[in-house]
Amino acid sequence: MFDWITALVRQTGYLGIAFLMLAENVFPPIPSELIMPLAGFTAARGHLSLVLVIAAGTLGSLAGVSLWYWVGVRLGADRLKRLARRHGRWLTLSPADVDRAEGWFDRHGGAAVLLGRLVPTVRTLISVPAGVSGMPFWRFLAYSAVGTLAWTALLALAGYWLEASYDRVADVVGPVSNVLVGLLVAGYLYRVATFKPH
Repeated sequence: MFDWITALVRQTGYLGIAFLMLAENVFPPIPSELIMPLAGFTAARGHLSLVLVIAAGTLGSLAGVSLWYWVGVRLGADRLKRLARRHGRWLTLSPADVDRAEGWFDRHGGAAVLLGRLVPTVRTLISVPAGVSGMPFWRFLAYSAVGTLAWTALLALAGYWLEASYDRVADVVGPVSNVLVGLLVAGYLYRVATFKPH
């Protein structure tokens, strides 16, 4: 996978980085924890500009999360409640949970979007409740841009600074991401097993 991503970034440059980050947010086949350090590494070798690498990664990521935001808008709270009534156990969600989540998101939505951009898996999923809750798109985009820029810059800079030793980034960030994803999956399975509609 390393060779494929490196070759794609070198051949397609900023457009390839934006496309990979878009794909990572729409259907995460390749984690940003791999894409952005490799792009930073490529910039350190003089093939690309670090500033434009970070900009391309941020724009691609924002395009992906915006798609999920509009899915949330299209879905809406009423339809989500109907889905919760019908498939509550697998969604681990009841109609009452939707109401509570809406209230919570109304109070903390901006911070949730901003901080959610820094957490693997949550980075994409937080966009749906933002759309469902009716958060204005400009506000969603502003919070997303700050969090996404911080995340992509951190990863790209890590690859840039480590250059030949960039694989150390994957050695550190990869396991941490795996643990977080594992905890999210375990939490989901626990909620499915103990779900009680109310």
